[in-house]
Amino acid sequence: MRAGKSRMRVLRSGEKHMLNYELMRDKGILIVMPEGPLQATDFERLAREADPYIEEHGKLNGLMVYAKSFPGWNDFAALLSHFRFAKNHHQHIKKVAAVTDSGFLSIMPRVAGHFVQADIRHFDYHDKDAALSWLEGGNT
Repeated sequence: MRAGKSRMRVLRSGEKHMLNYELMRDKGILIVMPEGPLQATDFERLAREADPYIEEHGKLNGLMVYAKSFPGWNDFAALLSHFRFAKNHHQHIKKVAAVTDSGFLSIMPRVAGHFVQADIRHFDYHDKDAALSWLEGGNT
């Protein structure tokens, strides 16, 4: 795969992962799309995708969480894996856009802002393009 191309991971029938993601390598933006209760292995897979990019470029310019509603976690191990991913990666992410109509995810910027260095912002679910523009450097 050439350096400027996006890489999209989509579930195949029978797979148990509930987190799809796309790494827009040319923009340094990672888009995550939860599809069901999150599992510990989802965050392990996500780290295997993000870590080499961060190693090569020093950071991600943006992370977009794109979900109509928040699916929750499959179990306590998944919750811990999510926290571990956030702890290990938050210093390497410049901006986070929560693009959702979920009440739970829409308060994320106010809560997470106390714990992470990234600039975090909420966008309504139908405002994905505005969120992407903001992650790319715009002031939308």
